Amino acid sequence: MDSTTAAYIARKKGYGLVALHFDYRQRTQQRERKAFEAICDALEIDKSARYVIDLPFFERIGASALVDRSIDVPTGGIEEGIPVTYVPFRNGIFLSIAAAVAEKEGAEALFIGVVEEDSSGYPDCRESFIEAMEKAINLGTKDETRITIETPLVHLKKEDIVKTAVEVGVPLELTWSCYQNEEEACGVCDSCRLRLKGFEKAGLKDPIPYKNVDA
Repeated sequence: MDSTTAAYIARKKGYGLVALHFDYRQRTQQRERKAFEAICDALEIDKSARYVIDLPFFERIGASALVDRSIDVPTGGIEEGIPVTYVPFRNGIFLSIAAAVAEKEGAEALFIGVVEEDSSGYPDCRESFIEAMEKAINLGTKDETRITIETPLVHLKKEDIVKTAVEVGVPLELTWSCYQNEEEACGVCDSCRLRLKGFEKAGLKDPIPYKNVDA
């Protein structure tokens, strides 16, 4: 939902879109890929401007419930600190690859849907980290390459993201946030809880199917 909202904001600002998706052996890889294609169709992004990058090494590294099936996805409520769903340096790796694509495509900006204030405590969602990555990307690319990293949601609460998504016309029924299920969202993982809380506070009903809605 956050990434899709960022994409719709980019379009509203007048940018032409190149879409980037990562298959990194996450539990909901197939469902996320389906969402990616459906959202690209809704945004009318040409097939030639869609990049699907396969990153199998995340599974080898492990250390996260999203890619290591021996680690259970927590369902007892959002806890303080960095949760076991944190994938080590994932956004840093994603942004590095996105920078390579951006340089090839002659892009001016990378849009990423990181959220700092109401996230699950991931260190690679911090604004200071994104600013450091932007500096590193511009130091490590051609002199004529100037890329800004846009984080339009970074200081928003989840309910504000829901409201923003509606304002910019995001087809929320196409988005997927659940960490562990692909048919019906579980409703109890951190991501589902944050999403459901956001819709509730925004006074709206989440259009995707849930197995549990008592989060």
